[in-house]
Amino acid sequence: MSTKQRIFISSVQKELAAERRALKDFIHGDSLLHRFFEVFLFEDLPASGRRADAVYLKEVDRCAVYVGLFGNDYGYQDAAGISPTEREFDRATAAGKERMVFIQGFDDTARQPKMRALIGKASAQLTRRRFDSVPELTALVYASLVEHLERSGHLRTKPFDAALCPEAVLADLSREKLAEFLAAAKAERGYALGPRTSTPKALAHLNLLDGSKPSHAAVLLFGKKPQRFLITSEVKCMHFHGTQVQKPIPSYHIYKGTVFELVDQAVDFVMAKIDRAVIPQDHAVASQVKYELPFKAVREAIVNAVTHRDYTSNASVQVMLFADRLEVWNPGELPPSLTMAGLRVPHASIPHNPLIAEPMFLATYAEKAGSGILDMIALCRAAGVRAPEFRQDGGQFVQTLWRPKTAVAPHGTPQVTPQVTPQVQRLLAVLTNAMGRDEIQAKLALRDRMSFVEGYLNPALAARFIERTIPAKPTSRLQKYRLTAKGRAWLDAPRQERERK
Repeated sequence: MSTKQRIFISSVQKELAAERRALKDFIHGDSLLHRFFEVFLFEDLPASGRRADAVYLKEVDRCAVYVGLFGNDYGYQDAAGISPTEREFDRATAAGKERMVFIQGFDDTARQPKMRALIGKASAQLTRRRFDSVPELTALVYASLVEHLERSGHLRTKPFDAALCPEAVLADLSREKLAEFLAAAKAERGYALGPRTSTPKALAHLNLLDGSKPSHAAVLLFGKKPQRFLITSEVKCMHFHGTQVQKPIPSYHIYKGTVFELVDQAVDFVMAKIDRAVIPQDHAVASQVKYELPFKAVREAIVNAVTHRDYTSNASVQVMLFADRLEVWNPGELPPSLTMAGLRVPHASIPHNPLIAEPMFLATYAEKAGSGILDMIALCRAAGVRAPEFRQDGGQFVQTLWRPKTAVAPHGTPQVTPQVTPQVQRLLAVLTNAMGRDEIQAKLALRDRMSFVEGYLNPALAARFIERTIPAKPTSRLQKYRLTAKGRAWLDAPRQERERK
């Protein structure tokens, strides 16, 4: 007989089906949770002659943990006007089961009146949490189940990302970085909390506190100096002119900072060194800079490595650019339920560090759960380059993106055509002095950060029309951008001469 605790997931049968399935796949695939729990979903029951509502109540009796997912619909009502969802909640309450309730959305006006009443009943009895997306839901459930295991004595130490970061205190976190994240999450994903939310409240909502102190995930996401506490969380970036690792390494950088800063710096390292061309088009709105490797595919590979690595390892993430390929290495292994072949078909998202993965999603560094690898493959194929490859090399997971054979110039020198895109022209026109990224973006009336960086800022930097005021720290909060002599010369040139450049 299984010694695992049984989880009953309850919701209106025709609502939240994808969320129920995603939760089951997540719990069964997580390296920690699958050791302690098994999940019951009513859609997995075989057909039988028994009444469904009676079967479900029996399953509530069998379970150790009741998880209620409440949406807008109240569902079918019996002769007494009570839905099966409410019957299941009442049965779990009467039986003294561990109850966890998660409510979809933050606007209650669209809910059926009886569902609003059920939410009110649950709120009066226990703490309930709200969610807007599957990644947010899985992170909330993950934290709640880990807390349950600790209270019940089944788990004596927390998973690494949820555990207390020794010696770290709230003062070691950057209020500015947290506020920037909250602003981006609210603007891009409709996150409930805004940039003025207090630090303790914001961290608690993201499950990033151990008691009153920051967890490892909190330090990695918002620390002033994360590597002070987690030295191997850095990213090592190397560029080789050939196809093998050879010393001396022509270009070698070790980047430090939060997980967001690590991704930004590593992506910038790669995109600055691969081939790119400017393709002028009349009346174009989108970026006209075409890189030999899709920007989003490179970013996804690096986001995967930084987000899902094993932070207990003494190794660091390594990004290595060769003449024929880009390799991204991160410490860790695939979850037992995933195979290399399984990565190439739709699969459940099983994040190694869910408390890091959720903020990466909210800040738009990652897209919907389980789609990242498939997106990388599709992007590379659409760009006409060989599909990415994945392998396990000892304790390292390796992602390989292949460069097109015709793109590599002698000695690996990037080639840039001399045309200046309309986007770069607009940027140069507003850059009257040293200005920060937000200030430039506001001047250009652009809302999307990625579009601005990819279409305006990076091409202007690559063409050396502008430069950073703090080149040694590309992601410094004090970073500003100014015209170079080349940029000023282009602006000062007569219009006819500009058009020939």
